[in-house]
Amino acid sequence: MVGLLENVENKMTMDFKQEDDEIYLVGTQRNDINSSEYVHKIHGVEFSPCPYFDIEEEFEVQHEVKKMIHKKLINSAHDVSEGGLFITLIESCFNRDLGFEASPVLPKEGLRPDAYWFGESQSRIVVTVSKENRNDFIMLLEKMEMTVTYLGKVTSGKININGEDWGHVKSGRKNMKMPLQIY
Repeated sequence: MVGLLENVENKMTMDFKQEDDEIYLVGTQRNDINSSEYVHKIHGVEFSPCPYFDIEEEFEVQHEVKKMIHKKLINSAHDVSEGGLFITLIESCFNRDLGFEASPVLPKEGLRPDAYWFGESQSRIVVTVSKENRNDFIMLLEKMEMTVTYLGKVTSGKININGEDWGHVKSGRKNMKMPLQIY
């Protein structure tokens, strides 16, 4: 993505910043694993339809996250893209060796767990919020007309998904492989 940053004070990075920040997903999870790395690498499907994308929805998600950045309500923002939600969360760990604890409730009946974790449908951004900004963040969410899902919190380096210990980000970085099952 190419853009113009008019004020360096509004610069946002994708890495988790501090332990105990809350992790949220802005945007709607879809029952879509089309053209994902998961479908390609794990299931060997080389060609499938493009993942879900709606330009109006993308614009709205970007607009709302931009508001969060300008109001200094979030500490990080990382789009969900190649590898899906799981890879987005893992990539957010690496810069500061922080981990995460995530036990999200699947947002709607019939959503496949593999689509939830590895789907690459567009218009989704993972953001983190400090305890100090939580109330203002929640007040902003109440004004928004989009789906925002609480995923969990940032840890000192441990990775825990749905109650399962995945170890420390430092020990797993070199040997990390896409898991076949995290649900």
